[in-house]
Amino acid sequence: MCGVLVIPFAIVGLLFGLLKEKATKFVAGFNSFSEKEQDLYDKAAISRDIRNQCYAWSALMLAGMVLSYVFTSYMAIPTFIIWCILFFKDTHIDVHKAFDKYLLK
Repeated sequence: MCGVLVIPFAIVGLLFGLLKEKATKFVAGFNSFSEKEQDLYDKAAISRDIRNQCYAWSALMLAGMVLSYVFTSYMAIPTFIIWCILFFKDTHIDVHKAFDKYLLK
């Protein structure tokens, strides 16, 4: 089951790596800001962080897939638990709070 998510996470990471600042229009919440408000944020850093996050998720799922194949399919359970922790750690309800660390000084 982990193998299903390896490729989509890697593709999204690759797209954010290739498109760089232009990829921020695909970031949930950030695209709801006005163009003027978006200029107050470091778009390159946002894109870079999402790229790295997707690559980390892809690597985690790849490791879970290999462990499930080599040992037992139950190895997918801790993999998904770790992914959930990583995912919800960076999830914010308030859009402005989510992007505060990217404000240009």
